[in-house]
Amino acid sequence: MSLFDNQPDFSKAPPHTVAPLAERMRPRTLAEYSGQEHLLGPGKPLRVQIERDDPGSMIFWGPPGVGKTTLAKIIAETTKASFIEFSAVTSGIKEIKQVMADAARAAEMHSRTILFVDEIHRFNKAQQDAFLPYVERGTIRLIGATTENPSFEIISALLSRCRVYVLQPLSEDRIVALLRRAVEDKDRGLGALSLTADDDALALIASYSSGDCRNAYNTLEVAAQLALDSDKHISKNKAAEAIQQRVLIYDKSGEEHYNLISALHKSVRNSDPDAALYWLARMFAAGEDPLYLARRVVRMAVEDIGLAAPEALNLCLSAKQAMEFLGSPEGDLALAEAVVYLCLAPKSNSVYTAYGAVLGEVEHTRQEPVPLHLRNAPTRLMKELDYGKGYRYAHDEEGRVADMDCLPDSLKGRSYYHPTQEGREKQLAQRMDEIRKIRTSKRKNS
Repeated sequence: MSLFDNQPDFSKAPPHTVAPLAERMRPRTLAEYSGQEHLLGPGKPLRVQIERDDPGSMIFWGPPGVGKTTLAKIIAETTKASFIEFSAVTSGIKEIKQVMADAARAAEMHSRTILFVDEIHRFNKAQQDAFLPYVERGTIRLIGATTENPSFEIISALLSRCRVYVLQPLSEDRIVALLRRAVEDKDRGLGALSLTADDDALALIASYSSGDCRNAYNTLEVAAQLALDSDKHISKNKAAEAIQQRVLIYDKSGEEHYNLISALHKSVRNSDPDAALYWLARMFAAGEDPLYLARRVVRMAVEDIGLAAPEALNLCLSAKQAMEFLGSPEGDLALAEAVVYLCLAPKSNSVYTAYGAVLGEVEHTRQEPVPLHLRNAPTRLMKELDYGKGYRYAHDEEGRVADMDCLPDSLKGRSYYHPTQEGREKQLAQRMDEIRKIRTSKRKNS
């Protein structure tokens, strides 16, 4: 028996009594499919590829519940190809090789194979490499689905042989329409149960789904059961009871994690406390590690506030201590306070850019020896070698500034730190100007 024997007929819905509502309502044709108009509208790239029966492999990238698996099944049905569904979570090299061997035999008999790999980003490099020769020869048509950025998770050799299509979350209005269809559909939905549903109940379910239609269907199914146990009416209260918690699209190690922290950091940098508080709350609600957020807030203080408001660093470190002392959720407010302060504080990245310039100098220039006058001379030999010779003690100098170069000879005159005119840094700029004038005066008089 091969993997092609007894393939399921996707043109027929699973038994009503067995399959979840989300599976029963799964679209069977492009005409039934809802959403992704940027890919499936007339003349759009994915629709053209399907209508022309283009055998090219593809990757569907998008959040959960937007129709990645459904699209793969519709393509298989449209092209009359053998469809094999593969899970990257449960399958290994052995299973991959077996599937590839069966696909090669099928190709010899002029049979086409679509291999759908769910969560393809979970395959390691060796597993992904195993697909390459078969995709290249056209033995299989690979359709991969991923919630992670393919640029980071899929090897470049495989990615270059696939077209990447980005699927978007479904709008709340579209999900409401799909839920209404499910309530009324007597063949595949809940219509046979003679239920009624308020518009605001369906809108509430949609608003808590975060664009995930599968989650919305699952919640509707729970609400329907609650209605069957009472008056067969899905009210807003029943919908609220069915909703346990808003679905947050988040992965602490995935792209959305970095998207959200980027949004928080850039909102702070742009002095927008409302946006910064929103992104901070989103990350807290999704279960982000509070200490990770505390570390990033401290980073913002030194990178974007700097010496324009040097007290910001102490405030953020205090917020971190408060978070550790109080824990969450009580300590969340301490970080919120720090974030608002950072938003409203004067901004300067002068130290950040100066240090970056110095690091570049260190990496790309010769490692100069420390000038002799800056070296300590704790031994007689070192003194005989002129260690410390010519050093001038600043506290003994007028203005507490000596006319003495402290950079290596090849870097004399270089300037890295350029203070802004923001906040406290304006005073530092004035002090730097005073120091510069003192040195210039001493050099003229020497």
